[in-house]
Amino acid sequence: MSVVRSVVTGVGAYLPPQIVTNEDLSKIVDTSDEWIVERTGIRQRHKAADDQAVSDLAVEAARQALERAGKSPADVDLIIVATTTPDLTFPATAAIVQRKLGAGVGIAFDVQAVCSGFVYALSVADGFIARGNAKCALVIGAEAMTRLMDWTDRGTCVLFGDGAGAVVLEPGEGQGTTADRGMLGFALRADGTKQDLLYVDGGPSTTGTVGKLRMLGNQVFKHAVINISEAIHAAAEKAGVTVPEVDWFIPHQANQRILQGVANRCGIDEDKVISTVALHANTSAASIPLAFAHGVADGRIKPGDLLLLEAMGGGLTWGACVLRL
Repeated sequence: MSVVRSVVTGVGAYLPPQIVTNEDLSKIVDTSDEWIVERTGIRQRHKAADDQAVSDLAVEAARQALERAGKSPADVDLIIVATTTPDLTFPATAAIVQRKLGAGVGIAFDVQAVCSGFVYALSVADGFIARGNAKCALVIGAEAMTRLMDWTDRGTCVLFGDGAGAVVLEPGEGQGTTADRGMLGFALRADGTKQDLLYVDGGPSTTGTVGKLRMLGNQVFKHAVINISEAIHAAAEKAGVTVPEVDWFIPHQANQRILQGVANRCGIDEDKVISTVALHANTSAASIPLAFAHGVADGRIKPGDLLLLEAMGGGLTWGACVLRL
């Protein structure tokens, strides 16, 4: 049976030039390189310049993805930006990206599911493509998480960084089997009762301020390992594959211990895990596409490979996706 699949045809990434090392942070907060590495695996993070908006990061990643897909901005008819740090309250950052790219009139909007945003956005874009409502979609995860940091809180300010990653999705014909290229299965979840575990203490309709990120790290860790593992197996079941069949595991780059905990719980070989958390820390919705682009760039991820993506973020939200490149 012939089916329409959403196929990734290009991947791009962008990290702002400024690097903030653990040693740099030790000069402004009570911490050390040893303390951070031991607990998180993070060695550095990138920080956007004061005059760099999230849309600027997104545009750079999008241009690279389009180039690798052999497409131009004129081809794009759908832009979805997953972000929790938008340029403005409105318009959507996606609309700003559309303008800055020079793309024509089309569909453009943001998705807000914090660190899970990229997986949620992929699912949304997949729906547009499957119904024939988009032929060339840009799905972008872009964040300036350092703008939300309380630089006196060593438990959170060491964890986050800025960056953007993007993929181009185009329709491809499949046979409805696991050998098809494209999106094969999703599992998306949310539990609003866990809001207090990870949130920002500000917003337009409450405080009228941007606010700062607050987190109960130990509780988030516990829920992350358990909940993500369930979503991984659910996504694999919907895709019609087993977790051991996956060639590459591309998790949200939150914390090396969480990556290892999820991989161990799901029986995923450590050699199959794409880990970039040491290089750019937790970039929220940008972390999966950044790791994806890294794995493609270094030659590990190749066309035809079966990929497993997963994330968990504030809300709490979480989810997983299985796709064949």
